Amino acid sequence: MTQPQATPAHDAAGGSDTIARLLRPRSIAILGASPERGSIGGGVLANLEDFGYSGEIHLVSRSRDSINGRSCVKSIADLPRGIDVAVLIVPFAAIRASVVDCIAQGVGAIVIYTSGFAEASEDGRRQQEELADLCRDAGVALLGPNCMGYTNYVDGVPLTFEPVAKTNAGSGGRVAIIAQSGATAANIRFAMQAREIPIAHVVATGNEALLSAEDFIDYSLGDDAIAAIAVYVEQVRDPARFLSVARKARAQGKPVVMLHPGSSERGRKAAESHTGALAGNHAVMQAAARNEAVVVVDTLDEMFDVLAILVRFPVPPPGKAGIVTNSGAIRGLAFDFCEKVGLELAPLSPEVEAELTTQVPDYVHVDNPFDVGTTGFANPAIFGTSAEAMLKDPGIGMILSAHAGGSPVMQVKKSDYLVPVYKQAKKPILFCIIGDDYALDAQFMRDVRDSGIPFFRSPERAMRAMKVVSDYANALAALEDRSEAQAPSLDLPAGGALTEHAGKAILRDLGLRCPAGALVQDLDGALQAARRIGYPVVIKAQAKALSHKSDAGAVIINLRDEAALRDGWNTLHTNLAKAAPGVALDGVLVEEMAAPGLELVVGARHDPDWGPVLLVGLGGVWIEVLKDSRLMPADISHARAVAEIHKLKAAKLLGPFRGQPARDVSAVADAVVALGALMRANPQIAEIDINPLVVYAEGEGVIALDALIVTQ
Repeated sequence: MTQPQATPAHDAAGGSDTIARLLRPRSIAILGASPERGSIGGGVLANLEDFGYSGEIHLVSRSRDSINGRSCVKSIADLPRGIDVAVLIVPFAAIRASVVDCIAQGVGAIVIYTSGFAEASEDGRRQQEELADLCRDAGVALLGPNCMGYTNYVDGVPLTFEPVAKTNAGSGGRVAIIAQSGATAANIRFAMQAREIPIAHVVATGNEALLSAEDFIDYSLGDDAIAAIAVYVEQVRDPARFLSVARKARAQGKPVVMLHPGSSERGRKAAESHTGALAGNHAVMQAAARNEAVVVVDTLDEMFDVLAILVRFPVPPPGKAGIVTNSGAIRGLAFDFCEKVGLELAPLSPEVEAELTTQVPDYVHVDNPFDVGTTGFANPAIFGTSAEAMLKDPGIGMILSAHAGGSPVMQVKKSDYLVPVYKQAKKPILFCIIGDDYALDAQFMRDVRDSGIPFFRSPERAMRAMKVVSDYANALAALEDRSEAQAPSLDLPAGGALTEHAGKAILRDLGLRCPAGALVQDLDGALQAARRIGYPVVIKAQAKALSHKSDAGAVIINLRDEAALRDGWNTLHTNLAKAAPGVALDGVLVEEMAAPGLELVVGARHDPDWGPVLLVGLGGVWIEVLKDSRLMPADISHARAVAEIHKLKAAKLLGPFRGQPARDVSAVADAVVALGALMRANPQIAEIDINPLVVYAEGEGVIALDALIVTQ
């Protein structure tokens, strides 16, 4: 085995040099060593011996003089200076003193498996932060606490107590696995090994007191043989750095595939109790990550399946899906499932349709999905030639070849003809034999595994993974399609809500249409404004303390003449006296009563961790009831905004619907882009809410009926 080459730590405790010293140590000390394999200390030692670790191993034990023929010392102070990594297997109460002693002995990196820190209590959090400060100040890399360590398969260093088997890391196409959960790290490892996908290293980061997932992602980019990086996180500790590292990975053509629980309220609570993570806004995180082409998956199955594709095709081209099958049932189910998950099937180009037509009898209908029927019995070459033809279609970005397996002979024929096409392909090809766990021919399975083709037993799992990969390909293609719209930098009062009148003045300067109106101080002013604007009118009380005016009865609509305005004026002030006694008004806003249309909400929010994001959804109470909204990055282009708006569940309402004309989606996108520019130029804005934004027929634009702007 090649001797691990560690580099002395010359940079910060999260730099690549110190991480190299942690992951590629020339010397290791085990504090709390034990001869029993079932113990933590014994497990670490057994793994190192099983892997044939060639570096120095030093054992610290107060009760034993030797273990497995290796001599032990009684304390950290008895160790030689400058050991690369110390593994602390000591009680919680002794951790701090052990860290101090390791630092004094010039140890380069420390691994702490012990739990009871930030995931357990506030006192534990305080002690964890103290450990991090000690190591940071000393330039020592700290992995954990509450972690399961790591396994470096390339250099043969298993610094974990979990039993692991030595496997060949291969020469390329490796996956790096980084997870805050040790069990999840192991599950991803098992899945990759079952598919015979080589692994570079598995790092379980635990509570991430000092070193975090971002550090290990960055380090992994230094290995040219790593093709994809699997990441499981319950909180991204440094979002700005995470996005920066994601951009770096993308520039190298290495997809970062991330699973992040917390989309549900209970999921967020579970994440907090597990690793002490203070989970942020999950939807905002997803929008920001996907904007940088991070591959965000929702389940472990998706993680396994997507990695199996991207490790072979790390930079998939954009395009829609193509499917070849020998089953009419699979074809019919594929139509349904693709629609369910949003995977678009490509219409065949005339040239490809013509080529496929020559491969089947005249009675076979040629389209996508393409059902070859029984043709494969007489002409098994069609399993390859059909996929080869589809690869030529410029509208197809990936192919699924999903079949009933048939006899062992037919199984082998399928792989014999498809695998050579896969080996030459520049687009992803997936191979599926249905039948769940039904045993397949041994020779067939050897051929499939040896080839490396992404192989599935479930067409639904394959299509779900294709959807994720398709989204990733489209995200890569859209990276340069970002808005360059500009907005002025504003001088805004800090820490509160602007009145609607002030908010609409800002929107007008952005080019958004608002109802004609005027701010007045008394009834006479209201009457004059109404005569100038024209009836019917709306009146709204204006005060910073009235961000939700309707709840206080401070909005009176559809006042059709002077008498109605006088009555409305009195009603408004009577309501305010009951609902908000003593509130000081800036005035009353008198506005034209806008024509009805489709009501949307368009808003923006500055997340303290991930920055500004935009939102579009159904207006009024429907956004809360139906949860129908889309989050978008603040630099989204007009074209991308239009595409996102059409992904709303209620998108049918935007087209011609029950006698209503198609809506002006382009004008909605203009509003979205303008708000994005405003948020980018003004980080002091915490929130913007335009609810409703009324959308009229195509070419008639939109109008903002309400505006709430809140500053930091």
